[in-house]
Amino acid sequence: MTTTATTAAQTAAEQNTALVRDFMETVWNEGRTDAAARYVAAGLAQHNPALPDGLAALTGLVDTLHGQLPELRFDVRRTVAEGELVVVHSLFTPAPGADAQAVVDIFRVEDGLIAEHWDVHQELPATTASGRPAV
Repeated sequence: MTTTATTAAQTAAEQNTALVRDFMETVWNEGRTDAAARYVAAGLAQHNPALPDGLAALTGLVDTLHGQLPELRFDVRRTVAEGELVVVHSLFTPAPGADAQAVVDIFRVEDGLIAEHWDVHQELPATTASGRPAV
């Protein structure tokens, strides 16, 4: 890969990462589903088994969760990006002091919008065999 191609790929990955980080903060943490179309394609392909495809299903979920858990928060701890894919490793807390979860979201960005999403999560254990945190 040439230096110019490498730089372009890095720039795209950086732009995609910024888009996803902004989406997580604005839509999920702030609950601003009115802004979701700036980040997510209308035909979002959803791989979460509990959600149908589409932007409307996602915004409906966020609105419902924020109605029940107004202080929910995704604390993004790390991101990895390559090409169209951005991986986000977060600490999800439904409310201050509540049990948290480790979450990994994978987003595929196409034409400047999140076009596809996968996620996995696990409850945070009190301790780990290695002594290192899960997030």
